[in-house]
Amino acid sequence: MDRRTLLATGIAAVLPVRAYAVDTPIEGDGRVPSDPTETIAIWPGTPPGGEGVNLPSWRVSVRTPPALALADRSIDRVWRPQLDVFRPDRPNGSAMLIAPGGGYSREVFDLEGMDIARHFNAMGVTCFMLRYRLPAEGWARRSDVPLQDAQRAMRLVRANAAKYNIDPARIGFMGFSAGGHLACSIATRFDAPVYSAVDAVDAVSARPDFSLPMYPVVTMGEGAHLGSRDNLLGPVAAPALIDAYSCERHVHANTPPTFLCLAADDNVVPPLPNAVAYFSALRRASIAAEIHVFESGGHGFGIANTVGKSTAAWPELLRAFARAHGFFA
Repeated sequence: MDRRTLLATGIAAVLPVRAYAVDTPIEGDGRVPSDPTETIAIWPGTPPGGEGVNLPSWRVSVRTPPALALADRSIDRVWRPQLDVFRPDRPNGSAMLIAPGGGYSREVFDLEGMDIARHFNAMGVTCFMLRYRLPAEGWARRSDVPLQDAQRAMRLVRANAAKYNIDPARIGFMGFSAGGHLACSIATRFDAPVYSAVDAVDAVSARPDFSLPMYPVVTMGEGAHLGSRDNLLGPVAAPALIDAYSCERHVHANTPPTFLCLAADDNVVPPLPNAVAYFSALRRASIAAEIHVFESGGHGFGIANTVGKSTAAWPELLRAFARAHGFFA
């Protein structure tokens, strides 16, 4: 019995075994026995822009596509952003923060979070899954909210590197779809003053050592994924705001080495004005970068949706890239 079968068995023990409609809420907190129990609260008190925000406890929903032996949970109403900690049996000193996608309206944390973390745990990588706040849930300065959480999360992990047996110079940030936009945002705007310091941790660098955007939303301009843009910036965004969050426009000399992966037939987030444009900007800035565009695979393939397909190669391609640059052992 392999890891995914074991994981699915654990989930099935809690969730009824049937095909769910999209986003069917689960009673309670949606936890299953295989979920990690170690978490890190990102903010010591009310998050930035949270005054007057009164969200109910976060809501976990599920859909279980018949083709997958893995539940597909998502989360919204993220009132308390946190990191879920995945410690490998034999840590090699490298670490990754992982931001699931979901169009900035939810976070698909099984397929693009926990499954990914467990896969790279097996390589010795310590992983931290980021449950970031969703911008359209009432927060002030909505467009800055995910980046606020990402910067703070990176600083917390780096400040506590010794506690987690990781090298503070070998911490990457991986994101999927809208989480890929967050990965590009922190790679290009890691030092942007999007929140006021709350303690000594905020003096620590938020720059990822390597960046891993997967089939990412990148631009907020022409060719943008409209759902992500509207959720992040609002339905009527000023040109200056569109510019600030169009990541391809903000690549600079200190942007970290980057591994990009997507499918050519992605009809949700078009490759050309997003990942391909970002890769071009990286090369113009002479940033070490690698891009893999698979002929087919669609959008949102994670790992679970790559079985028997050419896209199944991406974790090993990423591993080779990270090793070549000294980020993985």
